[in-house]
Amino acid sequence: MKIYQGNMIGTGLRFAIVASRFNEFITSKLIDGAKDALLRHDVRHQDIDLFWVPGAWEQPLTAKEIALSGKYDAIISVGAVIKGDTSHDVYVASEAAKGLAMVSLEQRVPVAFGILTCDTLDQAIERAGVKAGNKGADAALAALEAANLLANIRNGAEEE
Repeated sequence: MKIYQGNMIGTGLRFAIVASRFNEFITSKLIDGAKDALLRHDVRHQDIDLFWVPGAWEQPLTAKEIALSGKYDAIISVGAVIKGDTSHDVYVASEAAKGLAMVSLEQRVPVAFGILTCDTLDQAIERAGVKAGNKGADAALAALEAANLLANIRNGAEEE
């Protein structure tokens, strides 16, 4: 039996981080977490590019253009959609998630979903590096592992 899995070594891999400017005070912490995680796993600083978009709604189109460029092994999506007085957050978060999933499937490039979908600002703060870890770092590690797994599948590499 062949076992395929992604390792956590980023040497030679390139990553794009797509970040929402809306709720930037949360997003900036997610970016820091993603960059730190990648650098700790041997990704070179010059192999990480950051793309700012207005909000989560604009992320899928930007991610698709990035994927079409062929320059990146994976894309990391970060941002924060926080519930307000209306159901606007539900539509934004849902469509961002669907759009990013479509990009990943259609373009065959891993897109890690690091957009927080929280009921309160406190929940977002907790997930941006306080009590619940840093979800930007989690998304970066998922992107790293997925990029390596796809490379192994495409190259037919076997790991024990």
